[in-house]
Parts: sequence; structure tokens; C-alpha cells
Amino acid sequence: MVRGTYWALGSPSRAFSPHSTGATNTVPSSLAQVQRAGALCLDLKANNVVLLDLDKVSNATDFFLIASGTSDTHVRAIAEHVVDQLKKEGVRPHHVEGLAQGRWVLLDYVDFVVHVFHPTLREFYQLERLWGDARIVAIDAEEAKV
Repeated sequence: MVRGTYWALGSPSRAFSPHSTGATNTVPSSLAQVQRAGALCLDLKANNVVLLDLDKVSNATDFFLIASGTSDTHVRAIAEHVVDQLKKEGVRPHHVEGLAQGRWVLLDYVDFVVHVFHPTLREFYQLERLWGDARIVAIDAEEAKV
């Protein structure tokens, strides 16, 4: 399920994402994009990186990518790395929260949401448990690299 998609001229075959450059055949799928975000988290040594497929569980987004840093500075660095690298690839976040504090950074890309937590907040909120019905997707860091 793809969210944030505009249907041009009423034809579902001409979908344009607000985050794309307009060329639908060159824009990676939301799974490829979130896999790339996961690989970027791993590049900066994020801990416990988990990808949840919410397609059958929620209408809000397709995927949650959850990762932990070891400190506020590490959390901010991971989140900034994801934003900067995806931006270079033409993928921009719709909304960013928590970057200044570095305790819980939320990067909303519409089709997927990246959560980068300080370990104490991740343990407190337990998103994996809250979304326990979601399927866990393996992150293939090698395939996700550009």
C-alpha cells in the first residue's frame, strides 16, 4: 500500500510521489527506500535495527524502521546521516521531530517512518511490542547500499 501518492488524470498507472522527481520508473519502492535507511543506520553503528512491515496492521504507513543510538549525540548523528544520504538520493522526509534533543528522533517519509531512540526511551515505549502483530523484515545492508 502506497500513501502520499497522487493519481494524475485519474489513472492509477501514472502515480507520482510528492517526494520523487516525477519519474516513476526510477524511484525506488518504499521497501527499497526503507531498506536503504536501515543500511544507513547500520553504517553509523546503530543498535538493534528492526524493520516492521505495517501493511496489514496499520493504514498510517507501510513500514517502521526502529534503531537505537548509544547517546543523544549518536541518535542525532544516525538520524542526520539518514536524512542527508536519502536527500542526496532524491528522498526527502515529510516531517522530522526530536532532532534537536536526540532522545527520540522521528523521520516521517510518509510510506515509512524511521524512529531513532536513545536506549532508555526505546525500552520505555517498546514500539516493537506495541506493533507486535507486524511482520519483521530482514534488512539486507549489502543490497540496500547504493
